[in-house]
Amino acid sequence: MIHDPDLLDRLDAFPKETFDGEAFRGTRQTLDPLASSYSGGRWMQRDGTGVLYTSLEREGALAEISFHWGQLTPRPTKPIALHRLRVVAHRTLRLVRADLSALGVPASDYAGVNMPRTQEIGAAVEFLGCDGLIAPCARWACDNLILFPDRMGSDATLEIAGSEMVDWIDWARTRGLLT
Repeated sequence: MIHDPDLLDRLDAFPKETFDGEAFRGTRQTLDPLASSYSGGRWMQRDGTGVLYTSLEREGALAEISFHWGQLTPRPTKPIALHRLRVVAHRTLRLVRADLSALGVPASDYAGVNMPRTQEIGAAVEFLGCDGLIAPCARWACDNLILFPDRMGSDATLEIAGSEMVDWIDWARTRGLLT
């Protein structure tokens, strides 16, 4: 992929920070929670770099998977596995909503899916050698942590700290996210 040089320069100017904490990831019961996704999403095009989508709050991870599974027909009915991950990533770039707007992501469109501009940003952040991106969650009032496991060095940590089964349909309905 050829990256926009202006976008690379703008993103490279952002400070990089160490993330040392917990993140949450909802998956189907049989999926390895540490397995990267290559199917695309908000921050990476299909068949791009491997990405691990997580949220910094339990409810953020549940809101994300509830949104995506709620669009499927037929709707999955099995509980999801919600994983608490221990993460240390040493070169993480943080974006807030104002940054997204300045980078060409319209606030009115942010709740959409597979936005080309956010995918360009995610690919550029990974290209710059970052091992993670912290960005606002589109489904819950929290931040998400998007990891690029292939960029994580030997001094990084990515491990399962705990898991639970959650009835995602009940969770989403009680919060008015599903009808």
